[in-house]
Amino acid sequence: MTLDPVLARIDQNMPEALERLFDLLRIKSISTDPAFDTDVDAAADWLVNELQSLGIDAQKRPTTGHPMVVGHVDGPGPHILFYGHYDVQPVDPLELWDRDPFDPALEDTDAGQVIRARGASDDKGQLMTFVEACRAWKSEHGSLPCKITFLFEGEEESGSPSLVPFLKENAEELSCDIALICDTGLFESAVPAITTMLRGLLAEDFTITGPSRDLHSGMYGGIAMNPIRVLSGILADLHDDTGAVTLDGFYNDVPELADDIRAQWQGLNFDHGIYLGDVGLKSPAGEQDRTPLEQIWSRPTCDVNGIWGGYTGDGFKTVLPSQASAKLSFRLVGQQDPDKIRASFRAHLESRLPDGFTVEYRSEKGSTASQMSIEDPAFEKARIALSDEWPRPAAYVGCGGSIPIAGFFKEMLNMDSMLIGFGRDDDQIHSPNEKYNVESFHKGTRSWARILAALSN
Repeated sequence: MTLDPVLARIDQNMPEALERLFDLLRIKSISTDPAFDTDVDAAADWLVNELQSLGIDAQKRPTTGHPMVVGHVDGPGPHILFYGHYDVQPVDPLELWDRDPFDPALEDTDAGQVIRARGASDDKGQLMTFVEACRAWKSEHGSLPCKITFLFEGEEESGSPSLVPFLKENAEELSCDIALICDTGLFESAVPAITTMLRGLLAEDFTITGPSRDLHSGMYGGIAMNPIRVLSGILADLHDDTGAVTLDGFYNDVPELADDIRAQWQGLNFDHGIYLGDVGLKSPAGEQDRTPLEQIWSRPTCDVNGIWGGYTGDGFKTVLPSQASAKLSFRLVGQQDPDKIRASFRAHLESRLPDGFTVEYRSEKGSTASQMSIEDPAFEKARIALSDEWPRPAAYVGCGGSIPIAGFFKEMLNMDSMLIGFGRDDDQIHSPNEKYNVESFHKGTRSWARILAALSN
């Protein structure tokens, strides 16, 4: 099956593809608010109908929460699973939107024409690029170029409470050679990217208690240890002067970045001055012997996310508080074990508590990092296919955040994922006036068509 007529079909049918996307965008599939449960269900039905119109065996599958949409189509070559989500974030504050969030429209901007609507970029526009690529293949050749399983989730924006049980219950059905995940973007809005590294996450929430009650600072100041002073010292000791984390064994399971990947990242010409300048900062604060992109993508972190204790209202209440609290998060890489990092942190904390002080923890289970094996030839095939579509060559990149679905696929279905998306940094996802560039939708659709061709050969 040849690619060129498929690409031509995508170009020809772009107005109709946009109309189909607009139909989906009009559905208020806000998964976090029970008032929109019927709308979420309607979005699932809409997608089932679209897949069935392409000859795909698709069903709406119940869960304890919002439904999954699962579809299968047989074919030659590798078996691919494509994942996206059809639920969207709430639209509040509504008064900051320039138009009805669920009345999609095209707008002309300095960066070209954009689609303005909730879910345009996250994730309905991204999801539909793949569906439209499949439509073009089917229209031109009567079938798809390989075997594909579709998995569309309706709870991604509300924490995916039903996802893990669903994957476990349907592991045999959903296990494929490789997964494609569309919920990412272009690097710096310009370079097509395949995300191959995702950092894991560990959070610690704790309260230190010293005296049995708040104390008058005139009567007890000087003689009584202040829990805020203790907490401040514990937090200050978490990093050394070079920006490295000081926890015992913290870097034991952190791999070195491969030379070819480091060179590729250097070729991206990332300007950390602009990146930090956009938020009013100047200098990188991570490990001084690492490049800025390494600090974001391939190195672990320890950050204080909140501190509280004592009196914080207007004026002064001169007390030594009984308690002081903090929230910390650790971004993990490589083979770092959240349980080991938690134990190391708690040992760090408890070794610095004065006599008579206690600590209470309120924490949840952490998640490990995900690193894809780019030795799989599918990755390089996809990278070349992306490079053929965009002006700049595609790159393997990391992601500073966590995308749990990739880890779930690895852990439960034993398959790597390619995270490929066409969102841009200014898409304002989760914010008012969300948008998706028409170019991202058009070239994203063409990109998936190319990737399907490449993976099928």
